[in-house]
Amino acid sequence: MSETNPVETQVPARMDRLPWSRWHTLVIFALGVTWVLDGLEVSIASNIADALTDPATGLGFSAGQVGAATGIYIAGACTGALFFAYLTDRFGRRRLFLVTLAVYLIFSVLTAFSWDFFTFALFRFLAGTGIGGEYSAIYSAIDEMIPARVRGQLALFVSGTYWGGAIVASLLTAVLLNPEVIDQFYGWRIAFALGAALALGVLLVRRYVPESPRWLMTHGKAEEAERVVVEIEDEVRRYTGREELPPLENESITIEQRGGIGFGLIARAMFEMYPVRTVLGLVLMISQAFLYNAIFFTAGLVLGSFFGVPSGSIPYYLVFFAFGNLLGPLLLGRLFDRVGRRPMIAGCYLLAGTLMALSGYLFHQDVIDATAQTALWVILFFFASAAASAAYLTVSEVFPMEIRAMAIALFYAIGTALGGITGPVVFGQLIGTGDRGSLFFGYLVAAGLMVVAALVELALGVRAERRSLESVAAPLTAIRQETGARA
Repeated sequence: MSETNPVETQVPARMDRLPWSRWHTLVIFALGVTWVLDGLEVSIASNIADALTDPATGLGFSAGQVGAATGIYIAGACTGALFFAYLTDRFGRRRLFLVTLAVYLIFSVLTAFSWDFFTFALFRFLAGTGIGGEYSAIYSAIDEMIPARVRGQLALFVSGTYWGGAIVASLLTAVLLNPEVIDQFYGWRIAFALGAALALGVLLVRRYVPESPRWLMTHGKAEEAERVVVEIEDEVRRYTGREELPPLENESITIEQRGGIGFGLIARAMFEMYPVRTVLGLVLMISQAFLYNAIFFTAGLVLGSFFGVPSGSIPYYLVFFAFGNLLGPLLLGRLFDRVGRRPMIAGCYLLAGTLMALSGYLFHQDVIDATAQTALWVILFFFASAAASAAYLTVSEVFPMEIRAMAIALFYAIGTALGGITGPVVFGQLIGTGDRGSLFFGYLVAAGLMVVAALVELALGVRAERRSLESVAAPLTAIRQETGARA
């Protein structure tokens, strides 16, 4: 591990004091669109789940195979998150958010040419690696470039755009799954190809997003970090028409620049320096991953199997489902910066768990139709969506800068592996039984996990609202650690 002389820097304070500008909007669009793509990808898979059981599509999967393919996609995302996260912390945010998007693009196109279960699952796995790698690179870059005073609401907004992609996917598949419009052999294939086309356009825009100055300053590139910050400040002045920028609110920090961080130091930081935050992150990620992946990935199967909704009509129901998910982070996001992380996260998890149990009970009693079930999902996931977005926000801001991408990836991979992979597979099997009681039990498990997460957040939550990343968790390379409260 190479080291240089200690350097005193004001890069974090200079980034946090900037007024909002066109440059920030570019960053949010170019990087945040990852969630739109993921929402598009996942929602296409959910919307076509019932259709893929029809031999006319060229595949004719069983319900179990549909659930297995979903689990395989998520396994790919976990693998990609871990692999690309290490490279992101070592070689920079910018290089990796270009590479990961290219990987997603290539294998989304190939998915459209799948001819059996093996090829479909393989291409979905590899497309998932690109999306998983995106999470760590993108969240790291956004957190490090967005001012602290709006970091919470912007992080929730970016996560919420996932559901914008879901809405587009639902409307798109409503047309592409209509046999009167297009042959069913081609409809779902075109849907995946169109997602890849959007990724290509975003890849071109990302070329204009610079490397994170915070990453540069801790990796022996102080001069380049200074140059990038000056360019950003000049852009902000041009956009706002201000000759003078707001005064610095935080002091400078002194860091010992390093070329890379080893796995030993990563493990020590997470399990010795911040064990309480590690437990918090795991609980939040596992609970929301189980709820989301168990319910959303199989929503199409539930509507088709238990309510008799035709596969061509399922996307219309899921549009409203996605709309509720989109509104949650957008309308509640500002409160996470104003009211605070702890009360808002705990409240959203608790409400989501309670509503999950209620909707599951009404489903079990067979007293609601497809419309009422969808309406309950809309209300439930209004809060669950904000909760899930806050889980990603938490794991991205409560650990030191040098291991941020790896921490995001580790929590995503563990949480998704335990909650995300098992959820769709188990629920796919439960749906296959045709027994409402069995499925109700699964719903209760998901509800219970959310309630437990709410209690853990109340006990262990970190007050990170309106605080710089360095005050929430000081860089590992910082020589003065006073502001890095550990827990």
